Amino acid sequence: MLGMIGVVLVFVMVFGGYLAAGGKLAVVLASLPYELAIIGGAAVGAFLIGNDLGGIKRTLKDIGKVFRGPRWKPDDYRDLLCLLFALIRIARQNPVALEPHIEDPGTSPIFGAYPRILQDREAVELICDTLRSASMNYDDPNQVEEILEKRTAANLHHALHSSRALQTTADALPALGIVAAVLGVIKTMGAIDQPPEILGKLIAGALVGTFLGVFLAYGLVGPFAARVQGTVEEDRHFYQLIREVLVANLHSHAVSLCIEVGRQNTPAHVRPRFDELEDALRAVKQEAA
Repeated sequence: MLGMIGVVLVFVMVFGGYLAAGGKLAVVLASLPYELAIIGGAAVGAFLIGNDLGGIKRTLKDIGKVFRGPRWKPDDYRDLLCLLFALIRIARQNPVALEPHIEDPGTSPIFGAYPRILQDREAVELICDTLRSASMNYDDPNQVEEILEKRTAANLHHALHSSRALQTTADALPALGIVAAVLGVIKTMGAIDQPPEILGKLIAGALVGTFLGVFLAYGLVGPFAARVQGTVEEDRHFYQLIREVLVANLHSHAVSLCIEVGRQNTPAHVRPRFDELEDALRAVKQEAA
């Protein structure tokens, strides 16, 4: 919602201010299709050159994050802690009974109780791989923690590809606007024998190119890149929570302490309250009984 409000506000304030100052929108609209074809077409072409097919698809998909916001909500963090609590309890009580859940999470009733988490491949693989490592009797929990840190860092780098691609495009747009403006000047110089009113329109059309490049860069594409980056980094807290809880488990802390470590390391705006989490964990215990 905020993303859409921001886009509308940018257009209203820029063009509304221009009209309020006595500007004529017809001059801009007359040149807009041609300038947009030059600048937008070149930007799209450069974007295609600089990215592979997978990166292009991911970027187009991630643009939706500007309007949707972070994927993981406060309830998801509570559910994740409940899921980890249930899995760690089984691992402590009967390690053999844990194996079906981590080998085939799609058929696991524990994972099945949290469908939003089950649908996320990265989260499920991170949980299952780490618990599988624990069952292999790793002697050094710090080694597993280092592996998890490198894994989450690599996943974050991959997830930030879209924001980097958008920012690169935003950085190129002002220069492409200058290219369009220079072409407009060349066109104007070719009509230097025309009367002043015609030359004025041609010069105005050339300046629209500079305006459009800067406007798209700093009014739309750049903010889109920043929003995608912020959303990705916000969602990373979900996977950091998995790491914190499972590393605490590798250090053989009490199950309740492992969960509390995760809760305390969750950002305040999505952190479940202690009493709320206790009620949810109590329900998990009752279902397991």
